[in-house]
Amino acid sequence: MSKARNQPASVAFGSPIDTDGPRVALYSEEYAADPHRAYREMRSQYGSLVPIDLSPGVPATLVIGYHTAVRILNDPDHFPADPRTWQRDIPGECPVLPMLEWRPNALRSAGNEHLRYRQANAVSLAEVDLHALHAVVEHAAIPLINAFCGDGAADLISQYAFPLTFQVLNDLLGCPPEIGQQVATGMAAIFEGVNADKGNAMLTDALFELVTLKRSVPGDDITSRLIAHPTVLSDEEMIHQLVTIYGAGIEPQQNLITNTLLLMMTDDRFAGNVHGGSLSTRDALDEVLFTDPPMANYCVSYPRQPILIDGVWLPAHQPVIISMAGCNNDPAIGVSEFGPNRSHLAWSVGPHSCPARSVAYLIVQDAIDQLLDALPEMRLATEPEQLSWRPGPFHRALVSLPVTFPKSPPLVIL
Repeated sequence: MSKARNQPASVAFGSPIDTDGPRVALYSEEYAADPHRAYREMRSQYGSLVPIDLSPGVPATLVIGYHTAVRILNDPDHFPADPRTWQRDIPGECPVLPMLEWRPNALRSAGNEHLRYRQANAVSLAEVDLHALHAVVEHAAIPLINAFCGDGAADLISQYAFPLTFQVLNDLLGCPPEIGQQVATGMAAIFEGVNADKGNAMLTDALFELVTLKRSVPGDDITSRLIAHPTVLSDEEMIHQLVTIYGAGIEPQQNLITNTLLLMMTDDRFAGNVHGGSLSTRDALDEVLFTDPPMANYCVSYPRQPILIDGVWLPAHQPVIISMAGCNNDPAIGVSEFGPNRSHLAWSVGPHSCPARSVAYLIVQDAIDQLLDALPEMRLATEPEQLSWRPGPFHRALVSLPVTFPKSPPLVIL
């Protein structure tokens, strides 16, 4: 790979501009197996800004310094989220393109357009009835638990976390199951980076069908509220608002449920909670969000011009990825400096911070509590080090989470 022309010379640890140097392959199985070791090695070699490849031939800069990340996340003028200049040279079949490409939504826009999309989403999400949401989660959880509680064993990803988050999100969006299944298949392809372009097309077609349905038959759901918002979103804009909500609502919530359950079953401070210990599900959730968040690396921006940060030149229009996991575990900070673990960056900060935090917390916490209340003697079915993690530059996701427990009769659905 040749050097970028007409760019400033590198300084300090070696600049991500200098593309002739080695780059960390964030898509590798080695990284997925032990990302925390990878972050330590990156920090030792590069400091807070690391030259990476998101996929073969797709360079980016990974931010693993907490203070540096906060500065970038709060500076949308120098670090806008609009990728259109960058993606001109990216082939359509690039496996990470659907996760990064421009869409007319708040996540991939800047300035007034960002504000417009952000307001529509924030208002629509704020009208979710959190008290009624408890019943929605319970309604999804109990039949799933009843399907395997008599077996004495289960995979908590395929049999619980994924179908639960999928069903709850479809309920919130007013999405019929047949459309939702197409959405789930397309979204999975995008996150995995396997046939991502086809998955993107499937997702778009399914969401257009949902928008068409809700324009003709509105309901008390997020999709209908987005359609009715005074911003008057077009069909294309509606599709991409829903892409954002599904992207944030399925994979990250699934991973947060399973990563938190893994912690609670393997860490003595939390394992006791299954039998009524002192530390709560919320404590475990916050620890996972701090140490091992379900979206490990994201919050992408694209500098408008070369910019010097921490003695490193970042190139114009190349992705700058915030490593929430790397930043939260930055030795330069500590709980003593920032107080409780809720100082983490898992929800991002600044103008692109997650507007659905309260909804996500409730869904994940209720999903975990429903399961632990039903199966309090649940145990991991294998040694923790034998679990496999799915490769990918963005998520922190297990392949499966096998558990065992005493066979139990079905729960009564009231």
